[in-house]
Amino acid sequence: MDPLSLKKLNAARAVREAIALVTDLGDGRDRVVKEGDPVAGELGDALARTFQTGKSGVVTVDGRDFFINVHLPPPRLVVIGAVHISQAMAPMAALAGYDMEIIDPRTAFATPERFEGVRLDADWPEDVLKLRPLDPYCALCAVTHDPKIDDYPLKAALEAKCFYVGALGSRKTHGKRVERLLAEGVPQTAIDTIAAPIGLDIGASSPAEIAVAVLAQVIEAFRKREIVSGKAAA
Repeated sequence: MDPLSLKKLNAARAVREAIALVTDLGDGRDRVVKEGDPVAGELGDALARTFQTGKSGVVTVDGRDFFINVHLPPPRLVVIGAVHISQAMAPMAALAGYDMEIIDPRTAFATPERFEGVRLDADWPEDVLKLRPLDPYCALCAVTHDPKIDDYPLKAALEAKCFYVGALGSRKTHGKRVERLLAEGVPQTAIDTIAAPIGLDIGASSPAEIAVAVLAQVIEAFRKREIVSGKAAA
């Protein structure tokens, strides 16, 4: 591998950018491609598919074989609210390969005993997210029902273009939430991307069932997320 390519790979991974090393198996030359970089023709299509699936492999383009070694940031699942749904979701998220963390300033709920082995911040979301900002490889679930806690991270998630943004609550509750976000200057088009009521419509009622519905919706959003192919004119 070209030392410059290695330097680019390490730099991108350090800041949670999706990146791929494309190696021509005929002559051994390689180059680094970030998600969204312009790449012409069939190779651009192949790269888009690889960024979508996260699976490395060999592709053949115009009779030439390329190995695409893709590096996606691990999906980060940020849950606002140390509630029963969060407790049920934590072990499921770990099994699905998501780095889950919980933020809740209510210290009566956000206790290590209730969330063993999970990153837990008993602090206000605005303080936590300033230190660990959201990005497009993050999913955010707001489940406290408290606007003072939920609204800031929802706005931050939309601004960061998180691949999933969901909020617990009835349609009436969400209607009031929409009014508050609009008053904060959030565009209606961005607000429309919030999954509310949160979770797939499977008739879930218990906290564990709701956790299944939410995590399934997160996974669906991640696997079907829009990829900027960066395809250039041939």
